[in-house]
Amino acid sequence: MAVPSVFSAFDKDGDGKVSVSELRRCMEETLGEDVPEEEAAVILAAVDADGDGLLNQEEFSRLAATGTHEEDDADVKRRCLREAFGMYASSVEDTITPASLRRTLSRLGSHELGVEECRAMICRFDLDGDGKLSFDEFRVMMMA
Repeated sequence: MAVPSVFSAFDKDGDGKVSVSELRRCMEETLGEDVPEEEAAVILAAVDADGDGLLNQEEFSRLAATGTHEEDDADVKRRCLREAFGMYASSVEDTITPASLRRTLSRLGSHELGVEECRAMICRFDLDGDGKLSFDEFRVMMMA
């Protein structure tokens, strides 16, 4: 199936753009399983060149081509990791603190964890011992 026809199948409302909800719905239909909205948003953001929160056909083509070029794949992975990191990072500092981890896990519906439990989770990958996760530490954790 050519990219334009795949794009049309994803663009359910025909507005020439694929939204997070359209991407999520089509991924669910294709994969046969529930795809969390946050995951679909991270995937979309990784190729959303103009930053409008939607994929036009050119951006969608880049998503469809992901993995065909090793360099592009590494860039997409890094952007996806950066987006995921941003979900957990404190809005004040560019690090994941025990409090920001706890807040995000609560928002995502995870069972209620205490700050000490979150501190222990962070400690395993806190390479510089500052009690927080930098992006590089987060990347190491995600690749483990």
